[in-house]
Amino acid sequence: MLKKISLRKIGLASAALFALLLIYLIPSNEAKLDIKEELQYVDTNVSTNSIFLLDQNSYVALTNVALTDQSIEQKARQLIKVLTIGGMDSKIPSGFSAIIPPDTEVLNLDYDEGLIKIDFSKELLQVDEKLEEKMIEAIVYSLTSIDKVNKVIIYVEGDILTKLPKTKINLPSTLDRSFGINKEFDLTSTKDIVDVTIYYINQINDNYYYVPVTKYLNDDREKISIIIDELSSNFNSNKNLMSFLNDGTKLVSSNIDGKVMSLEFNDCLFDDINTKDILEEVVYTISLSVSDNYDIDQLVFNVDKQQVYKKDLK
Repeated sequence: MLKKISLRKIGLASAALFALLLIYLIPSNEAKLDIKEELQYVDTNVSTNSIFLLDQNSYVALTNVALTDQSIEQKARQLIKVLTIGGMDSKIPSGFSAIIPPDTEVLNLDYDEGLIKIDFSKELLQVDEKLEEKMIEAIVYSLTSIDKVNKVIIYVEGDILTKLPKTKINLPSTLDRSFGINKEFDLTSTKDIVDVTIYYINQINDNYYYVPVTKYLNDDREKISIIIDELSSNFNSNKNLMSFLNDGTKLVSSNIDGKVMSLEFNDCLFDDINTKDILEEVVYTISLSVSDNYDIDQLVFNVDKQQVYKKDLK
């Protein structure tokens, strides 16, 4: 009997000690814990947008930049800031450089129904003479890369810029991509002049990027025929630019139905005829070139009357 009472007392004492231990270990509501929390905020509004910057060969080249603002006006202001020397250098990819003179300010920027009106401070005109036209090309092509923007009017201190002061080049009051970029002239007469913008490939280290060249030629063919012939040619006057389209590639036919362009090729379009693979660089050079020359939403690649690839352009 005494043994049972002793065991009960020992059990009660142990339970009491265990309860006190729990009270000690578990803090009360009034206890303050020294907990360090590290909060990481992720900006879900970041997006990439095309921008045209100066490359190492002085071409105005296509690359991408991350933007945090979403409205058309905000995107336009950010693109101009990246294009301005010293404006947003940290966003510029390696191997590229800004082109708008430092200290250039955007005095006003408005967007309405596809048109951006942008008023710069007078520092814009301090650009080096050899880069004067390229600067306009970079501004126009960068701003028209924003969805729904297709035209630009450039002002300087409230006046529309209609002539470049150093090169004396006349500018249309309203600019679009028909202004051209990295222009080349191969003319033998004043008849049958056509301008066609073709995207080539260049390389920085192991990275490929795209360079548009607007060529002025004496040619009465459809622009798509010129594009494919130029990209598949063994000869390229621009030694720094490349095309990965096989030199035996032939455009058999082309057709536009609404906003869809269908292209029929021979089998030289394939990088590997057995797997029927098409190089990504080939798809992009053709697609970008078509997009700049035609009002097309979709491009369809066919070989032997079979669809082998479809690319959305918008």
